[in-house]
Amino acid sequence: MADLFINDDQTEKKEGLKPLAEQLRPSDLEDVVGQDHLVGQQGTLTKMLNSQHVPSIIFWGPPGCGKTTLARILSKHTQMHFEQISAIFSGVADLRKTFDAARLRAQNGVKTLLFVDEIHRFNKSQQDAFLPVIEEGIITLIGATTENPSFELNAALLSRAQVLVLKRLDEEALDQLLLKAGDLPLNTAARSLLITLADGDGRYLLSMAEQIRAQNEELTEETLLEFIQRRAPLYDKGDEAHFNLISAFHKSLRASDVNAALYWMARMLGGGEDPAYILRRMLCFASEDVSNADPMALQVATNAWQAYERLGLPEAELAMAQACTYLASAPKSNSSYMAWKTAKIIAKETGSLMPPRHAMNAPTKLMKSQGYKEGYIYDHDTPEGFSGLNYFPEDLPRQEFYKPVERGFEREIKKRLDYWQKLRDSK
Repeated sequence: MADLFINDDQTEKKEGLKPLAEQLRPSDLEDVVGQDHLVGQQGTLTKMLNSQHVPSIIFWGPPGCGKTTLARILSKHTQMHFEQISAIFSGVADLRKTFDAARLRAQNGVKTLLFVDEIHRFNKSQQDAFLPVIEEGIITLIGATTENPSFELNAALLSRAQVLVLKRLDEEALDQLLLKAGDLPLNTAARSLLITLADGDGRYLLSMAEQIRAQNEELTEETLLEFIQRRAPLYDKGDEAHFNLISAFHKSLRASDVNAALYWMARMLGGGEDPAYILRRMLCFASEDVSNADPMALQVATNAWQAYERLGLPEAELAMAQACTYLASAPKSNSSYMAWKTAKIIAKETGSLMPPRHAMNAPTKLMKSQGYKEGYIYDHDTPEGFSGLNYFPEDLPRQEFYKPVERGFEREIKKRLDYWQKLRDSK
Protein backbone atom coordinates (compact mmCIF):
# COMPACT_ATOMS: atom_id res chain seq x y z
CA MET A 1 0.00 0.00 0.00
CA ALA A 2 2.95 2.31 0.52
CA ASP A 3 3.34 2.64 -3.24
CA LEU A 4 -0.03 4.39 -3.37
CA PHE A 5 1.33 7.31 -1.38
CA ILE A 6 4.20 9.09 -3.10
CA ASN A 7 5.66 12.13 -1.34
CA ASP A 8 7.17 15.16 -3.08
CA ASP A 9 10.74 13.84 -2.74
CA GLN A 10 9.78 10.64 -4.50
CA THR A 11 8.08 12.61 -7.27
CA GLU A 12 11.19 14.70 -7.75
CA LYS A 13 13.31 11.56 -7.93
CA LYS A 14 11.06 10.09 -10.62
CA GLU A 15 11.20 13.34 -12.57
CA GLY A 16 14.98 13.28 -12.28
CA LEU A 17 15.10 9.88 -13.95
CA LYS A 18 13.59 11.32 -17.12
CA PRO A 19 15.95 12.62 -19.84
CA LEU A 20 16.37 16.39 -19.80
CA ALA A 21 14.58 16.73 -23.13
CA GLU A 22 11.54 15.00 -21.60
CA GLN A 23 11.69 17.05 -18.41
CA LEU A 24 11.69 20.29 -20.41
CA ARG A 25 9.05 19.20 -22.92
CA PRO A 26 6.54 22.10 -23.22
CA SER A 27 2.96 21.48 -22.11
CA ASP A 28 1.48 24.58 -23.76
CA LEU A 29 1.79 26.12 -27.20
CA GLU A 30 3.26 29.36 -25.87
CA ASP A 31 6.27 27.43 -24.51
CA VAL A 32 7.15 25.90 -27.88
CA VAL A 33 10.13 27.56 -29.57
CA GLY A 34 10.98 28.01 -33.21
CA GLN A 35 7.52 27.33 -34.67
CA ASP A 36 5.77 30.69 -34.45
CA HIS A 37 3.93 30.09 -37.73
CA LEU A 38 2.10 27.26 -35.94
CA VAL A 39 1.95 28.30 -32.27
CA GLY A 40 1.96 32.11 -32.41
CA GLN A 41 -1.15 34.18 -31.82
CA GLN A 42 -2.16 33.77 -35.46
CA GLY A 43 -0.58 30.32 -35.79
CA THR A 44 -2.41 27.43 -37.40
CA LEU A 45 -2.47 25.26 -34.26
CA THR A 46 -3.48 28.20 -32.07
CA LYS A 47 -6.50 28.79 -34.27
CA MET A 48 -7.38 25.09 -34.18
CA LEU A 49 -7.38 25.00 -30.39
CA ASN A 50 -9.35 28.23 -30.17
CA SER A 51 -12.00 26.73 -32.44
CA GLN A 52 -11.92 23.46 -30.48
CA HIS A 53 -11.62 21.56 -33.77
CA VAL A 54 -8.48 19.55 -34.40
CA PRO A 55 -8.47 17.59 -37.67
CA SER A 56 -6.13 14.76 -38.54
CA ILE A 57 -2.67 16.23 -39.12
CA ILE A 58 0.62 15.19 -40.65
CA PHE A 59 3.57 16.99 -39.04
CA TRP A 60 6.46 17.16 -41.49
CA GLY A 61 9.81 18.39 -40.27
CA PRO A 62 13.40 17.47 -39.35
CA PRO A 63 14.31 15.54 -36.18
CA GLY A 64 14.12 17.35 -32.86
CA CYS A 65 11.88 20.21 -34.00
CA GLY A 66 8.85 19.45 -31.78
CA LYS A 67 6.50 17.10 -33.64
CA THR A 68 5.83 14.82 -30.65
CA THR A 69 5.52 17.79 -28.30
CA LEU A 70 2.84 19.43 -30.43
CA ALA A 71 0.87 16.18 -30.67
CA ARG A 72 0.81 15.85 -26.87
CA ILE A 73 -0.23 19.46 -26.40
CA LEU A 74 -3.12 18.99 -28.84
CA SER A 75 -4.25 15.91 -26.93
CA LYS A 76 -4.11 17.72 -23.59
CA HIS A 77 -6.11 20.75 -24.74
CA THR A 78 -8.76 18.75 -26.58
CA GLN A 79 -9.33 16.27 -23.72
CA MET A 80 -8.71 13.34 -26.06
CA HIS A 81 -7.06 10.11 -24.96
CA PHE A 82 -3.46 10.19 -26.17
CA GLU A 83 -2.02 7.04 -27.74
CA GLN A 84 1.43 6.84 -29.31
CA ILE A 85 2.91 4.19 -31.59
CA SER A 86 5.95 4.04 -33.84
CA ALA A 87 5.68 2.79 -37.41
CA ILE A 88 9.15 1.30 -37.02
CA PHE A 89 8.06 -1.18 -34.36
CA SER A 90 4.37 -1.65 -35.20
CA GLY A 91 2.61 -3.91 -37.67
CA VAL A 92 -0.94 -4.71 -38.76
CA ALA A 93 -1.69 -6.63 -35.54
CA ASP A 94 -0.62 -3.63 -33.43
CA LEU A 95 -2.80 -1.30 -35.47
CA ARG A 96 -5.78 -3.62 -35.07
CA LYS A 97 -5.37 -3.66 -31.27
CA THR A 98 -5.01 0.13 -31.21
CA PHE A 99 -8.13 0.63 -33.32
CA ASP A 100 -10.17 -1.85 -31.24
CA ALA A 101 -9.21 -0.03 -28.05
CA ALA A 102 -10.12 3.30 -29.66
CA ARG A 103 -13.56 1.91 -30.63
CA LEU A 104 -14.21 0.90 -27.00
CA ARG A 105 -13.27 4.37 -25.80
CA ALA A 106 -15.50 5.92 -28.48
CA GLN A 107 -18.47 3.94 -27.12
CA ASN A 108 -17.85 5.68 -23.81
CA GLY A 109 -17.70 9.07 -25.50
CA VAL A 110 -13.90 9.44 -25.47
CA LYS A 111 -12.14 10.11 -28.70
CA THR A 112 -8.57 8.97 -29.28
CA LEU A 113 -5.75 11.12 -30.58
CA LEU A 114 -3.36 8.62 -32.13
CA PHE A 115 0.18 9.87 -32.63
CA VAL A 116 2.13 7.79 -35.17
CA ASP A 117 5.85 8.52 -35.23
CA GLU A 118 7.73 7.86 -38.49
CA ILE A 119 4.39 7.28 -40.24
CA HIS A 120 6.14 7.13 -43.62
CA ARG A 121 7.55 3.73 -42.57
CA PHE A 122 4.09 2.16 -42.96
CA ASN A 123 3.48 0.66 -46.40
CA LYS A 124 0.46 1.63 -48.50
CA SER A 125 -1.80 -1.16 -47.25
CA GLN A 126 -0.98 -0.25 -43.64
CA GLN A 127 -1.69 3.40 -44.39
CA ASP A 128 -5.05 2.40 -45.90
CA ALA A 129 -5.99 0.78 -42.58
CA PHE A 130 -6.29 4.26 -41.03
CA LEU A 131 -8.94 5.44 -43.48
CA PRO A 132 -12.10 3.85 -41.98
CA VAL A 133 -11.30 4.77 -38.35
CA ILE A 134 -10.58 8.36 -39.39
CA GLU A 135 -13.79 8.58 -41.41
CA GLU A 136 -15.83 7.08 -38.56
CA GLY A 137 -14.41 9.69 -36.19
CA ILE A 138 -12.97 7.04 -33.89
CA ILE A 139 -9.48 8.53 -33.98
CA THR A 140 -7.84 11.80 -34.86
CA LEU A 141 -4.57 10.92 -36.49
CA ILE A 142 -1.41 12.90 -35.86
CA GLY A 143 1.38 11.55 -38.03
CA ALA A 144 5.00 12.64 -37.81
CA THR A 145 7.46 12.29 -40.64
CA THR A 146 10.87 13.58 -41.63
CA GLU A 147 10.16 12.64 -45.26
CA ASN A 148 8.17 14.51 -47.88
CA PRO A 149 4.55 13.33 -47.42
CA SER A 150 3.88 13.80 -51.14
CA PHE A 151 6.26 10.95 -51.86
CA GLU A 152 5.86 8.72 -48.80
CA LEU A 153 2.12 8.83 -47.97
CA ASN A 154 -0.65 7.70 -50.24
CA ALA A 155 -3.13 10.15 -51.70
CA ALA A 156 -6.14 8.75 -49.82
CA LEU A 157 -4.51 9.33 -46.43
CA LEU A 158 -3.20 12.78 -47.39
CA SER A 159 -6.69 13.84 -48.51
CA ARG A 160 -7.99 13.15 -44.99
CA ALA A 161 -5.24 15.01 -43.15
CA GLN A 162 -3.79 18.50 -43.09
CA VAL A 163 -0.03 18.69 -43.64
CA LEU A 164 1.75 21.16 -41.34
CA VAL A 165 5.43 21.88 -41.91
CA LEU A 166 7.74 22.35 -38.93
CA LYS A 167 10.93 24.34 -39.38
CA ARG A 168 14.44 23.36 -38.45
CA LEU A 169 15.21 25.16 -35.18
CA ASP A 170 17.30 28.26 -35.78
CA GLU A 171 20.06 29.55 -33.49
CA GLU A 172 17.67 31.80 -31.55
CA ALA A 173 15.33 28.89 -30.79
CA LEU A 174 18.22 26.62 -29.78
CA ASP A 175 19.58 29.38 -27.54
CA GLN A 176 16.22 29.55 -25.77
CA LEU A 177 16.33 25.80 -25.19
CA LEU A 178 19.81 26.05 -23.68
CA LEU A 179 18.60 28.74 -21.30
CA LYS A 180 15.93 26.34 -20.06
CA ALA A 181 18.62 23.71 -19.49
CA GLY A 182 20.13 25.89 -16.75
CA ASP A 183 23.75 26.85 -16.10
CA LEU A 184 26.21 24.86 -18.17
CA PRO A 185 30.00 24.75 -17.76
CA LEU A 186 30.64 26.34 -21.17
CA ASN A 187 32.42 29.51 -22.14
CA THR A 188 30.74 31.79 -24.69
CA ALA A 189 32.56 30.32 -27.70
CA ALA A 190 31.86 26.73 -26.63
CA ARG A 191 28.19 27.53 -26.08
CA SER A 192 27.94 28.93 -29.60
CA LEU A 193 29.74 25.88 -30.96
CA LEU A 194 27.32 23.53 -29.20
CA ILE A 195 24.40 25.28 -30.90
CA THR A 196 26.14 24.91 -34.26
CA LEU A 197 26.80 21.22 -33.65
CA ALA A 198 23.11 20.66 -32.82
CA ASP A 199 22.32 21.55 -36.45
CA GLY A 200 18.70 22.52 -35.74
CA ASP A 201 17.91 19.47 -33.58
CA GLY A 202 16.55 20.53 -30.17
CA ARG A 203 16.46 17.00 -28.77
CA TYR A 204 20.12 16.46 -29.61
CA LEU A 205 21.02 19.82 -28.05
CA LEU A 206 19.33 18.99 -24.75
CA SER A 207 20.82 15.51 -24.73
CA MET A 208 24.30 16.99 -25.03
CA ALA A 209 23.48 19.67 -22.44
CA GLU A 210 22.46 16.94 -19.98
CA GLN A 211 25.86 15.29 -20.34
CA ILE A 212 27.79 18.55 -20.24
CA ARG A 213 26.22 19.91 -17.06
CA ALA A 214 27.71 16.97 -15.15
CA GLN A 215 31.22 18.20 -15.97
CA ASN A 216 33.26 19.80 -13.21
CA GLU A 217 35.36 22.12 -15.39
CA GLU A 218 34.32 24.79 -17.85
CA LEU A 219 34.58 23.57 -21.43
CA THR A 220 36.21 25.56 -24.21
CA GLU A 221 35.68 25.01 -27.93
CA GLU A 222 38.60 22.60 -28.00
CA THR A 223 37.58 20.59 -24.96
CA LEU A 224 33.94 20.54 -26.10
CA LEU A 225 34.97 18.93 -29.38
CA GLU A 226 36.94 16.37 -27.43
CA PHE A 227 33.93 15.71 -25.22
CA ILE A 228 31.44 15.44 -28.07
CA GLN A 229 32.45 13.55 -31.15
CA ARG A 230 30.88 15.55 -33.94
CA ARG A 231 27.87 13.72 -35.25
CA ALA A 232 27.38 13.14 -38.97
CA PRO A 233 25.21 15.74 -40.70
CA LEU A 234 21.56 14.85 -41.27
CA TYR A 235 21.82 13.12 -44.62
CA ASP A 236 20.50 9.85 -45.96
CA LYS A 237 21.18 8.73 -49.50
CA GLY A 238 17.62 7.44 -49.68
CA ASP A 239 15.81 10.48 -48.32
CA GLU A 240 14.75 13.84 -49.64
CA ALA A 241 17.94 15.55 -48.47
CA HIS A 242 19.86 13.44 -50.97
CA PHE A 243 17.85 14.89 -53.86
CA ASN A 244 17.67 18.41 -52.46
CA LEU A 245 21.44 18.68 -52.02
CA ILE A 246 22.32 17.31 -55.45
CA SER A 247 19.71 19.66 -56.94
CA ALA A 248 21.26 22.63 -55.13
CA PHE A 249 24.70 21.52 -56.36
CA HIS A 250 23.59 21.25 -60.00
CA LYS A 251 21.75 24.57 -59.92
CA SER A 252 24.75 26.30 -58.32
CA LEU A 253 26.96 25.03 -61.15
CA ARG A 254 24.42 26.21 -63.72
CA ALA A 255 24.22 29.64 -62.07
CA SER A 256 28.05 29.95 -62.17
CA ASP A 257 28.07 30.23 -58.37
CA VAL A 258 31.45 28.61 -57.76
CA ASN A 259 31.44 29.01 -53.99
CA ALA A 260 27.94 27.65 -53.49
CA ALA A 261 28.75 24.66 -55.69
CA LEU A 262 31.82 23.91 -53.57
CA TYR A 263 29.72 24.22 -50.40
CA TRP A 264 27.05 21.75 -51.57
CA MET A 265 29.67 19.30 -52.78
CA ALA A 266 31.37 19.49 -49.38
CA ARG A 267 28.01 18.93 -47.67
CA MET A 268 27.35 15.83 -49.75
CA LEU A 269 30.79 14.33 -49.28
CA GLY A 270 30.67 15.13 -45.56
CA GLY A 271 27.30 13.38 -45.32
CA GLY A 272 28.63 10.19 -46.87
CA GLU A 273 27.40 10.60 -50.44
CA ASP A 274 28.99 8.29 -53.01
CA PRO A 275 31.63 10.43 -54.83
CA ALA A 276 30.82 8.56 -58.06
CA TYR A 277 27.27 9.94 -57.88
CA ILE A 278 28.58 13.52 -57.67
CA LEU A 279 31.10 12.89 -60.46
CA ARG A 280 28.41 11.37 -62.66
CA ARG A 281 26.30 14.49 -62.16
CA MET A 282 29.26 16.72 -63.08
CA LEU A 283 29.88 14.66 -66.21
CA CYS A 284 26.24 15.06 -67.23
CA PHE A 285 26.41 18.77 -66.43
CA ALA A 286 29.47 19.19 -68.70
CA SER A 287 27.37 18.15 -71.70
CA GLU A 288 23.97 19.42 -70.63
CA ASP A 289 24.83 22.90 -69.35
CA VAL A 290 28.32 23.75 -70.65
CA SER A 291 28.53 21.72 -73.83
CA ASN A 292 30.26 23.38 -76.79
CA ALA A 293 30.53 26.72 -75.03
CA ASP A 294 33.64 25.07 -73.55
CA PRO A 295 34.39 21.63 -75.07
CA MET A 296 37.14 21.13 -72.46
CA ALA A 297 34.49 20.82 -69.71
CA LEU A 298 33.66 17.23 -70.64
CA GLN A 299 37.34 16.30 -70.54
CA VAL A 300 37.89 17.96 -67.15
CA ALA A 301 34.89 16.13 -65.66
CA THR A 302 36.04 12.82 -67.16
CA ASN A 303 39.56 13.33 -65.81
CA ALA A 304 38.19 14.02 -62.32
CA TRP A 305 36.28 10.73 -62.39
CA GLN A 306 39.40 8.87 -63.51
CA ALA A 307 41.37 10.53 -60.70
CA TYR A 308 38.80 9.29 -58.18
CA GLU A 309 38.93 5.75 -59.58
CA ARG A 310 42.73 5.73 -59.33
CA LEU A 311 43.24 7.64 -56.08
CA GLY A 312 40.08 7.30 -54.02
CA LEU A 313 39.29 9.72 -51.21
CA PRO A 314 40.55 11.95 -49.73
CA GLU A 315 43.23 12.42 -52.42
CA ALA A 316 40.70 12.73 -55.25
CA GLU A 317 38.81 15.52 -53.48
CA LEU A 318 41.12 18.09 -55.06
CA ALA A 319 40.39 16.75 -58.54
CA MET A 320 36.68 16.94 -57.76
CA ALA A 321 37.08 20.50 -56.50
CA GLN A 322 39.01 21.38 -59.68
CA ALA A 323 36.24 19.97 -61.86
CA CYS A 324 33.60 21.74 -59.76
CA THR A 325 35.27 25.15 -60.04
CA TYR A 326 35.97 24.67 -63.76
CA LEU A 327 32.38 23.72 -64.58
CA ALA A 328 30.88 26.48 -62.46
CA SER A 329 33.10 29.16 -64.01
CA ALA A 330 32.81 27.88 -67.61
CA PRO A 331 30.57 29.66 -70.17
CA LYS A 332 27.20 27.92 -70.33
CA SER A 333 25.09 26.65 -73.19
CA ASN A 334 22.29 24.11 -73.30
CA SER A 335 22.03 24.36 -77.11
CA SER A 336 23.19 20.77 -77.70
CA TYR A 337 20.80 19.50 -75.03
CA MET A 338 17.81 21.36 -76.51
CA ALA A 339 18.80 20.37 -80.06
CA TRP A 340 18.92 16.71 -79.06
CA LYS A 341 15.52 16.88 -77.32
CA THR A 342 13.90 18.41 -80.41
CA ALA A 343 15.64 16.03 -82.81
CA LYS A 344 14.34 13.03 -80.86
CA ILE A 345 10.77 14.34 -81.06
CA ILE A 346 10.94 14.96 -84.83
CA ALA A 347 12.65 11.59 -85.40
CA LYS A 348 9.88 9.82 -83.50
CA GLU A 349 7.17 11.63 -85.48
CA THR A 350 8.78 10.95 -88.88
CA GLY A 351 10.40 7.59 -88.22
CA SER A 352 9.25 5.97 -91.48
CA LEU A 353 10.80 8.51 -93.86
CA MET A 354 13.69 7.29 -95.98
CA PRO A 355 16.96 9.19 -96.42
CA PRO A 356 17.41 11.10 -99.70
CA ARG A 357 18.81 8.90 -102.47
CA HIS A 358 22.19 10.61 -102.57
CA ALA A 359 22.69 9.74 -98.89
CA MET A 360 22.27 5.99 -99.41
CA ASN A 361 24.97 3.46 -100.27
CA ALA A 362 24.77 1.53 -103.58
CA PRO A 363 26.93 -1.59 -103.17
CA THR A 364 24.92 -3.57 -105.78
CA LYS A 365 23.84 -2.95 -109.37
CA LEU A 366 20.20 -3.27 -108.37
CA MET A 367 20.56 -0.52 -105.82
CA LYS A 368 22.33 1.69 -108.34
CA SER A 369 19.49 1.07 -110.78
CA GLN A 370 17.08 2.23 -108.12
CA GLY A 371 18.89 5.55 -107.92
CA TYR A 372 20.76 4.93 -104.68
CA LYS A 373 23.70 7.38 -104.25
CA GLU A 374 22.50 9.30 -107.32
CA GLY A 375 23.55 12.96 -107.15
CA TYR A 376 25.97 12.45 -104.26
CA ILE A 377 28.84 14.95 -104.12
CA TYR A 378 31.99 14.16 -102.18
CA ASP A 379 32.40 17.30 -100.05
CA HIS A 380 36.19 17.19 -100.09
CA ASP A 381 36.12 17.51 -103.89
CA THR A 382 34.48 20.96 -103.72
CA PRO A 383 36.47 24.22 -103.45
CA GLU A 384 35.00 25.06 -100.05
CA GLY A 385 34.93 21.47 -98.78
CA PHE A 386 31.16 21.86 -98.58
CA SER A 387 28.65 20.44 -101.07
CA GLY A 388 25.52 22.05 -99.65
CA LEU A 389 23.46 18.90 -100.22
CA ASN A 390 20.36 18.40 -98.09
CA TYR A 391 20.52 15.28 -95.92
CA PHE A 392 17.05 15.41 -94.41
CA PRO A 393 14.35 13.11 -95.85
CA GLU A 394 12.83 14.49 -99.04
CA ASP A 395 9.41 14.81 -97.37
CA LEU A 396 10.77 16.63 -94.31
CA PRO A 397 11.68 20.33 -94.59
CA ARG A 398 15.11 21.25 -93.30
CA GLN A 399 15.19 21.64 -89.52
CA GLU A 400 17.30 23.87 -87.30
CA PHE A 401 17.77 21.95 -84.06
CA TYR A 402 21.12 23.32 -82.96
CA LYS A 403 21.22 27.03 -82.21
CA PRO A 404 24.58 27.91 -80.63
CA VAL A 405 24.68 30.87 -78.29
CA GLU A 406 26.99 33.88 -78.37
CA ARG A 407 29.02 32.58 -75.45
CA GLY A 408 32.37 30.88 -75.19
CA PHE A 409 33.50 28.62 -78.00
CA GLU A 410 29.97 28.44 -79.42
CA ARG A 411 30.55 31.89 -80.87
CA GLU A 412 33.04 30.25 -83.23
CA ILE A 413 30.65 27.38 -83.96
CA LYS A 414 27.89 29.87 -84.79
CA LYS A 415 30.19 31.66 -87.26
CA ARG A 416 30.88 28.34 -88.99
CA LEU A 417 27.20 27.41 -89.22
CA ASP A 418 26.33 30.88 -90.56
CA TYR A 419 29.09 30.58 -93.17
CA TRP A 420 27.86 27.16 -94.36
CA GLN A 421 24.28 28.41 -94.47
CA LYS A 422 25.36 31.25 -96.77
CA LEU A 423 27.10 28.74 -99.05
CA ARG A 424 24.00 26.54 -99.00
CA ASP A 425 21.79 29.50 -99.91
CA SER A 426 24.09 30.45 -102.78
CA LYS A 427 23.98 27.03 -104.46
